[in-house]
Amino acid sequence: MPASPLTRRGFLSAALLAAPFSRLAAFRQIGSRVGSASRFISAVPLGNPGGAPATPFGRLLGSGLDARLFTDLSQLGLTRRTSSPSPRTSPAAPSTSTEEFFVRTAAPPAADGRQWQVALASGGDASPVHLTMSDLDRMAAPGGRYLVECSGNVDQANYGLMSTADWDGVPVTNVLERIGAPRRPYRVLITGLDDHPTLSRTSTPGASWIFTPDELQRAILATRMNGSPLTPNHGAPVRLLVPGWYGCASIKWVNRIEFVEDDAPATSQMLEFAARTHQDASARLARDFTPAVIDTAAMPVRVEKWIVDGRVVYRITGIVWGGNKPTNRLSIRFRSDLPWRPVDDCPLPSSMLTWNLWSHTWRPDSAGRYQIVLRVDDPSIRTRRLDLFFYVREIEIEEI
Repeated sequence: MPASPLTRRGFLSAALLAAPFSRLAAFRQIGSRVGSASRFISAVPLGNPGGAPATPFGRLLGSGLDARLFTDLSQLGLTRRTSSPSPRTSPAAPSTSTEEFFVRTAAPPAADGRQWQVALASGGDASPVHLTMSDLDRMAAPGGRYLVECSGNVDQANYGLMSTADWDGVPVTNVLERIGAPRRPYRVLITGLDDHPTLSRTSTPGASWIFTPDELQRAILATRMNGSPLTPNHGAPVRLLVPGWYGCASIKWVNRIEFVEDDAPATSQMLEFAARTHQDASARLARDFTPAVIDTAAMPVRVEKWIVDGRVVYRITGIVWGGNKPTNRLSIRFRSDLPWRPVDDCPLPSSMLTWNLWSHTWRPDSAGRYQIVLRVDDPSIRTRRLDLFFYVREIEIEEI
């Protein structure tokens, strides 16, 4: 095992209780030339340390606040099989279709999106200013390709509560200019119309988060996803998108933005997701919370078995994401008694706000059960979840 199971289990338990391509260098690891005698054999299922059954993909499970839809990450970068197990992926980070984008909550309000308004309140007795959807459409601008990961992405069978899409909308900083900053120290409360009346096993209604103005510099009020208007389960008609932060802060169905006092209490949403966003357990005021940012992380998403010059080799494709410093200094290990090896093919990403593909070719010495673990070999980069061996994937090798 790569780490004490108590350490990992303790982290996961806290999380659940809180809410609950440059080309390969000629296969240097196997010392053989990639020749014409190469053929794809099969995909090898990735398991998980707990042995949980596979999760269905592509369909909504549950309803309301308990709804989940998992993205099938094993399809990332998958193209037509070629005669070589060398990388076949595009340098551009692949996006997720809207239909396959993960869903954490399916509780859209019963409201007419055409009549939707976002109230902008400066606090005190001043009447709020209202932005209509027509206003937002006029202010909208192209956004970017951003990853969203649920802070409760703990399903070891797939870690599928994570997706990437192209988002367009209005920079939040432009919206705040409509209100005018108060002279006193202040924060920004962004609220969504999440008042689902049905009791939930996994969440509490009431979606809102409090930010400092600086934390919203890259945030947008998204009105379009993958070139089309938002769908109800993804926050239509308008949602907050905070690049680089866990999804719990990207409030859906936004209907109010207001300035609040610097000593405002944390919202119920912030408290619910505190453990999963690495907050101090004693945090009760919004200013006690640190930004809910995603640390740099990496994991495998697909393993393929190939025959190369008569020998079995395994090609592992994975992703790296999170953090604010692009890195390609990834190492991989297959069991705690085996050495770390640099990942064969890991281009330096241009941005960590989406996922980026890497690949590695491996020839195990013996059949058996292996655990695939990644690490970042740069001490200046924070990797809290990787440090806890959070994204471990298991694989059964039957042929070598």
